Amino acid sequence: MERIKIKPRHNYIKKLEKISFNFHSTNGLYWDESAYYKFNLFEINEIEEATNKLYEMCLTAVQHVIDNDLFDKLNINRNLIPLILRSWENDEPSIYGRFDLAYDGLRPPKMLEFNGDTPGTLYESSIVQHKWLEDVSIRDKQFNSIQEKLMGYWYRLLDYLKGETLHFTSVDSDEDVTITKYLMDTATKAGIATKYIGIQDIGWDDKNNEFVGLNNETIFNIFKLYPWEWLIQENFGMNIVKDSAESKWIEPAWKVILSSKGILAILWELFPHNQYLLPAYFDDPHDMYNYVKKPFFSREGANITIFRNGIQTTTVDGEYDEEEYVYQELFELPNWDGNFPVIGSWVIGNESCGIGIRENNLEITDNSSRFIPHLIKI
Repeated sequence: MERIKIKPRHNYIKKLEKISFNFHSTNGLYWDESAYYKFNLFEINEIEEATNKLYEMCLTAVQHVIDNDLFDKLNINRNLIPLILRSWENDEPSIYGRFDLAYDGLRPPKMLEFNGDTPGTLYESSIVQHKWLEDVSIRDKQFNSIQEKLMGYWYRLLDYLKGETLHFTSVDSDEDVTITKYLMDTATKAGIATKYIGIQDIGWDDKNNEFVGLNNETIFNIFKLYPWEWLIQENFGMNIVKDSAESKWIEPAWKVILSSKGILAILWELFPHNQYLLPAYFDDPHDMYNYVKKPFFSREGANITIFRNGIQTTTVDGEYDEEEYVYQELFELPNWDGNFPVIGSWVIGNESCGIGIRENNLEITDNSSRFIPHLIKI
């Protein structure tokens, strides 16, 4: 693994916007092609194997949480429990998820966390960096079969979905709408009838106890780019429990178990000393001197704090400071001239299928972190 400086493509901003990637400069520079990360096949195979094994362990952890009623331990809203149990018992499918891995090519990849419900960076990991590779190299490869895996998995769901249409919804932000409509496009190409609706436009039919769309049609299937832990706190979300149509929700409710960073401590209890895991504990750091303190449901690095020798060294402010915390052993990220990368390793339909890399000048990935493309040197 190596970071290589490179000259950006001529008129690359226009090329990004031509493929509807318009949030390339949100909060400053986001898409950064002044460098790329180079891997060899051994390293990619190591990341792929780690991702597949970690996902298997995560599914085991979900069953463990359900069997032992550990929802309170993960600070999961108890109103979600009936939905979680129903979705798990009915084997409701998961489309995607993203592991954040620490990796330097010298040691096995280490799981930092799993973004199981509403993972970002999907479009740039799939289409955007693929188009970059086409322009900069005709010989090298990329660990990126995200598009193919998405279409293949949607096709497998044709017989699972109820009714004729799969609705897609999100909040009205450039990033969320882009990801949602990209997923919608892959589903359409797989033969599924799709329709987009803003989350604020989803209606509720009190008479029939069901969700309805803009034309008052029953919503039988819906992909939502909106976190379960937010949804269930709203009146809208509470209607899911009494929905007579029992709409199929993607991602399913059981994924909220993996969205809580408390799952890191559960995984360490179940698989102590696994080569892909870092020690992690509830309540306190135990005997660790170098560790990271993480709120259960924080996003974009908010309220995450790094401690070295028990002393706080780095932190990111945010709105999650009143949450429960998990304490995870610190893994020193590789440092390329002050750039600290984290690998986002994608799972589509239970299978590892590609990576995207974000780097920051801090050791915590936050909303100022840049997306850097990668290639495999052949």
